[in-house]
Amino acid sequence: MTKNREIAVIGAGLMGHGIALIFARAGYHVYITDLTEEVLNTVKDRVADSLRLMGVDELERDWVLGKIRPAADLPTAVAGAKVVFEAAPEKLELKQSIFAQLEENAPDDAILASNTSVIQISKIMAGLKTRHRAVGTHWWNPPHMIPLVEVVKTEWTDPDIAHSMYDLLLEAKKTPVMVEKDVPGFIGNRLQHALWREAISLVENGICTAEAVDDVVKASFGRRLAVLGPLENADLVGIELTQDIHAQVLYDLETTPDPSLYLQKLRDEGRSGMAAGAGFRDWNDGDLYATKARVAEHLKKLETILPR
Repeated sequence: MTKNREIAVIGAGLMGHGIALIFARAGYHVYITDLTEEVLNTVKDRVADSLRLMGVDELERDWVLGKIRPAADLPTAVAGAKVVFEAAPEKLELKQSIFAQLEENAPDDAILASNTSVIQISKIMAGLKTRHRAVGTHWWNPPHMIPLVEVVKTEWTDPDIAHSMYDLLLEAKKTPVMVEKDVPGFIGNRLQHALWREAISLVENGICTAEAVDDVVKASFGRRLAVLGPLENADLVGIELTQDIHAQVLYDLETTPDPSLYLQKLRDEGRSGMAAGAGFRDWNDGDLYATKARVAEHLKKLETILPR
């Protein structure tokens, strides 16, 4: 896609501002809008803050910010767009409503993409007349620092549309992966939450503390995951050993299809997470900011040592 064509982003929050940053930095003109006036009015400030956190110098920051144009409403934002990314909250009816507006207001040849973590793309796009041009793009948080974007096809997606999106993301220096079937959670979140389900079960059943779970992951297999995927590792140790281990442990792993009751117990006790001062673990003032900064610094270092 030629870079004089426009990208539109619907939603200027955590994910939307990062998506806008990525394409502006790649040289595209980006229009962005949000229903909340304060969120829209501060989007450039937040993009600038993210660029500083990434170590981008002032000259490039100014150039990137010049590519981003806040728009007062959705029709204005998408009027000339070649690709539209929806980055609204994870509410199915809201996303369906946005795509109904996009179908009405975006150019007929614009690719329509939804950023969602777990909602099936086919559910979001079911009411569209032009479902062939709709695709899922699951960006990871923070989108401007995590390379992966999952490109999700539905049964209606034109293969050329999916491949055009894949190529666009490559051009923007992301790491796209094609998801051939539209399943809840796609690839990454199915893997991630299988781990979380077992981690929660270990704590809920008194096998270990939450601190122990985190320490085990960070001090063992978590250290190699960035350079050795699970199936690479299975091939490395051998299929026979993998099969033998599974024969001894899989039967005892957590398999409940519903969210753990322990999660509701924590919420009922006011332990809703780090921002509240407690969740699975107890937290102090300043831990939330310090943790975000630590993760950002880690991701920035990985950029210098890992291939995309």
